[in-house]
Amino acid sequence: MKKLIQIIEDDVSVKKLLEITFKEYDFNFISSENKKNAMMMFLSHNPDLIVVDLGLPDGDGKDFIKQIREISKIPIIVLTARHDEKEIIKALDFGADDYMTKPFSVNELIARIKANLRRKINEEPSKDKLICGQIEFDIVSRDITFKGEKLKLTPIEYELLKYFLLNANKTLTHKQILQEVWGTGYQNEMPYLRTYVNTLRKKIEENSTRPTYIKTVSGVGYRFSAEC
Repeated sequence: MKKLIQIIEDDVSVKKLLEITFKEYDFNFISSENKKNAMMMFLSHNPDLIVVDLGLPDGDGKDFIKQIREISKIPIIVLTARHDEKEIIKALDFGADDYMTKPFSVNELIARIKANLRRKINEEPSKDKLICGQIEFDIVSRDITFKGEKLKLTPIEYELLKYFLLNANKTLTHKQILQEVWGTGYQNEMPYLRTYVNTLRKKIEENSTRPTYIKTVSGVGYRFSAEC
């Protein structure tokens, strides 16, 4: 069954490009140019993923993301001409799963859409084992293997890797990671996060200086990239 993508974009040329691309890649789509129509379409069509611009004629796309997050866990990808890191971080903190700045690569957008749709399928509460790339994470036994060999992790490394795996292919802000792994009082403790990311990379990366799993998203946070 074809996946349905909701496009919320007021730039006619960008909207047209997205529609042509999604048709080419065999996705169904619905389109709107403002928040009001977008919410009505979301409620009536139940899409599988949303692609939304932040700059909409009747308000900020971040407010729309916040409204959606109150009622749904649907994957949301932001497309924005804004290169302000603070704006991007706010969108992610409000509940967006990923973002791309304009001009964007169509191939990269399709790759991220597919990754987020896979993650949505794999988000099953009953699942007791996560497999991402060469990493196997047994939630029940708490055993983690890399290339078939058991990993020895500290409690914090364990929680950090678990959070990355559960949110694979999703851009996570520093604040989100610190809050989920360390707790509310550590939201501004960036050195903690950098230190543990570096030690974790040394245990699961072929080359920790050129990571393939834990990717740095400059000025924003991290993304765990893997086929899960």
